[in-house]
Amino acid sequence: MKLDSKFLAERKEELLKRKEELLKELTEGTVQVADNDYSAKFVDLGDKDDENAAEVAIFEKNLSLEKTLEVSLYNVNKALKKIEEGNYGICEKCNSVINPDRLKAFPSATSCMDCKKKSL
Repeated sequence: MKLDSKFLAERKEELLKRKEELLKELTEGTVQVADNDYSAKFVDLGDKDDENAAEVAIFEKNLSLEKTLEVSLYNVNKALKKIEEGNYGICEKCNSVINPDRLKAFPSATSCMDCKKKSL
């Protein structure tokens, strides 16, 4: 089964929108240090012990969020590249076509459900 051009255009539009959202989220809590590489901002609340503890807690939260957003952005960019190369929707593990319903729900999916279940 081959994915039709309308379906691909819809997924591309969704992926581009998601990319824009991810970049917005990343720029709000991080500083870009290189292409597709961000560093969580460290907030300075003051010099008291409780302020220092709050700074560390905020930084840890921002660091975790940054990594999650970077991985999501990487996957979105990878899916967009696959659309351009003509191999979008093909499972990276078994080379079968990923169910279109899965791609509608998760446009940056890289594996079919059977392979995803095996990897869990």
